[in-house]
Amino acid sequence: MEFGSVKHFLRGKTILVTGATGFLGKIFVEKILRVQPDVKKLYLLLRASNSCSATERMRNEIIGKDLFKVLRDKLGDDFDSFISEKVMAVAGDVSSENLGIRDVYLRKAMLEEIDIVLHSAASTKFDESLRVWGG
Repeated sequence: MEFGSVKHFLRGKTILVTGATGFLGKIFVEKILRVQPDVKKLYLLLRASNSCSATERMRNEIIGKDLFKVLRDKLGDDFDSFISEKVMAVAGDVSSENLGIRDVYLRKAMLEEIDIVLHSAASTKFDESLRVWGG
């Protein structure tokens, strides 16, 4: 598939990203926002107790990183409004039922809206039981 066709495919799409605070997740989020600014929305599922904590984690561990310097420089004063329009931090946990998303209305809206899922979440506990992950 040509790069141009991937870029075209992503136009207007809503994407759920798990593991967005990880190495690959951050790179994916930055690349999508920089190369295809016409993506409709990115939902970032972040391990957090509530939406405020998830938003703070997104700002500190993803958007605030040097990786976003090129996009920040490109958009200038519009960077924060662009991020607010395109990216939503969602408090949850991939190891929980319904991805740990407690807000029923948000969960329903996400189910109706999401076109693509990029699952890159992983446990950082190297002695974790396989039962936790369904093994």
